[in-house]
Amino acid sequence: MPYKYDDIFNSGGQYILGDNVEVMQELLKNGFEGKFDLVYIDPPFSTNNVFTVCERTSTISRTKNGDVAYCDKFSKVEFLEFIRQRLVLIRELMSEQGSIYLHIDTKIGHYVKILMDEVFGENNFLSEITRKKSNPKNFARKAYGNEKDVIFFYAKSAGKHIWNDITVAHNEADIAKKYPKIDANGRKYNTVPLHAPGETVNGVTGGMWRGTMPPAGRHWRTAPAELDRLDEAGLIEWSKNGNPRLKKFADEHKGKKIQDIWLDFKDPQYPKYPTQKNYNMLDLIVRQSSAPNSWVLDAFAGSGTTLVAAKRNGRKFVGIDSSKIAAEIAKMRLDEVR
Repeated sequence: MPYKYDDIFNSGGQYILGDNVEVMQELLKNGFEGKFDLVYIDPPFSTNNVFTVCERTSTISRTKNGDVAYCDKFSKVEFLEFIRQRLVLIRELMSEQGSIYLHIDTKIGHYVKILMDEVFGENNFLSEITRKKSNPKNFARKAYGNEKDVIFFYAKSAGKHIWNDITVAHNEADIAKKYPKIDANGRKYNTVPLHAPGETVNGVTGGMWRGTMPPAGRHWRTAPAELDRLDEAGLIEWSKNGNPRLKKFADEHKGKKIQDIWLDFKDPQYPKYPTQKNYNMLDLIVRQSSAPNSWVLDAFAGSGTTLVAAKRNGRKFVGIDSSKIAAEIAKMRLDEVR
């Protein structure tokens, strides 16, 4: 191999041009076993297409024009063995706190998930993410239009994996819907019950407060002394019927938990490379499932979007691809990151 792997350790990042099986085998021999906290891969989808790069944009080839970026022509059996072989190597490269995101389409994805269950274990499956990849298409075929693909999210050891629980800020429509009230200071808020499910038999949260017991089968969310403090601070709202509720302010909310349907990460309209993925999606994945100074691996690195996200977020990275065109684009993009 033409790379000195000690140099990769020292530099904190490298795009390697070569066959990813051979490169990953070399990584295992050179100190990278159990090193990667995060792996994202966007392998060929077994589309039976040739991908090219033209002067204006990157497209699936329909003519002989343009330079071939890579060829995605496999039989189903060949493709699944191709993926399985690489998943086995990837698992060895992953740390105990590592996780993998595998991006695939819905035609072949259900077969790939079975492979991932086999290699990583069914108990290490975390999520199947549905991503809106494009605007609606009106195909002539007699079926529903396809505007999604999927991402399978697995841990090497579920529960030990890095999870930063990133949230998304409420937009104006969310705030208007969820926080319909406004206090004297102009702050938007809603109210929630002061009690929670479950009875407390001997504790103070099961007793009387302000002459009222919690409803049957429930208990006060906090001790009566703390409820007094909240009331004195004006954080409890009393209804006309004397029912107390806790105020929750929009400007104190930490944001929405990210769900498994992603609508805001469509493919770039004019990509620099075929199948180039949305940068903001990779930025989220890097921030969600790795820590500062974590190692990030993309074994089908293409134009380097994963690596750019890793570098911008202070992560170390290794990207692998066999396409010279991809390597040239990726290295140019990485050089632009300061």
